[in-house]
Parts: sequence; structure tokens; C-alpha cells
Amino acid sequence: MSDAAETVPRGLYAITPDDMALPELLIRVDAALRGGVRLLQYRDKRRDAAGRKRAAEALRDLCARHDAILVINDDLTLALAIDAGGLHLGADDGDLADARRALPRGKLLGASCYADFARARAAATAGADYVAFGAAYPSPTKPLAPLAPHRLFARSREELGVPACAIGGITLDNAPSLVAAGADLIAVISDLFTVADSAEIERRARAYQRLFEENP
Repeated sequence: MSDAAETVPRGLYAITPDDMALPELLIRVDAALRGGVRLLQYRDKRRDAAGRKRAAEALRDLCARHDAILVINDDLTLALAIDAGGLHLGADDGDLADARRALPRGKLLGASCYADFARARAAATAGADYVAFGAAYPSPTKPLAPLAPHRLFARSREELGVPACAIGGITLDNAPSLVAAGADLIAVISDLFTVADSAEIERRARAYQRLFEENP
């Protein structure tokens, strides 16, 4: 954990879908930011390097206008190139300790820990500012992911002293139990960005944020 851990904004953690044209993506992300999102992860497994850089720069500028933090998924080089607010790494996407050393002071580092508390402990020791457990529920993005017990969220706070993020299959209907269980962040893709229009995205973002306001 670094001093940046104290700046992790509790609440909805929006993660971009990777199958959306950039103009539409920016419209939808803007709606989520208007709804109160203060932490956005750019996740993109389809564009080439040049396309990812263009999208990341546009998202960085959009986040700056809303006083939000942009985190780059699985690409330290891109995070450094565009001066993103942070980096998130999965199990096979780079060494956390090396990333911690490479990131400038004040940048966030997150780690996917799946359903493995030992991995979360190692991530915190390596300098992660938050750890993510999932799938919280069966997920359309990663249907084969094992489910993570809800008790991991409170345990992370108590034993590791870092914020814990829930991810996977989360909706407005099942999110309250995760917040009650101690999740500091709720990571959402489908239930936020695949709805009908921008107005509904903004409404849902506000509804997710209210869950945290009601459970301080």
C-alpha cells in the first residue's frame, strides 16, 4: 500500500466495456461521471495500441473535467504514457512490486485477487492500494470465474488495511449486500453501460452511489 490508498474514492467503480465505438463510449462514460462516478477503469482487449492510446487520452481528459480518477487495466506502459491516475493488474499482467516502483508517487495501484485472500495479502505487501475480489456473483464478462465469499471484504479492511473492491455480476438488486458486507468499491460494467441510454446510466450511477451514502 502507498500513500495513494487514502485517495481511493469509496463508491461505484465503473469499468468500460471493450466492444463499444469510442464516440458512444465517451457519451456513456460522461453520463456515469455525471452520476457521481469518481473512479473509472479503462479496460480494452480489442483495440490496437494506437487505438487504446487515443481512447485512454480522451477518457483521461473526460475524467479530469469531472474530478475523477482514470485507472488503466493491465497496461503499465499506457498508464505512464498518458499520465493516468492509476493502474490495475490481474494475476498474469505484470509484477505488482515492479509496477509500484514504476508508477509516480500518488498514482493508484489495484490488484485482482479473485477469491484468494493470500493473493490479496501479497498484493497489499507489494504496494497495492486496493484489492479486488470476484466474481461476487455469476458474471457475463467472466462466466467461469469462481465466486468470492462476501466475508473477504471486511477481512481485507480489518487485516490488510486496504480498500476492497467487489466485481462480477453486480446489479443494483444485489449490490446492497456487498456494501453491507464491507466492500469499499463496487465494480460494474454491464449493469451500468449496456442500458438503453445516457439518462439511465446517470440514474443508475447515482443509485449505486446512494448505497454507500446509506452505509457510511
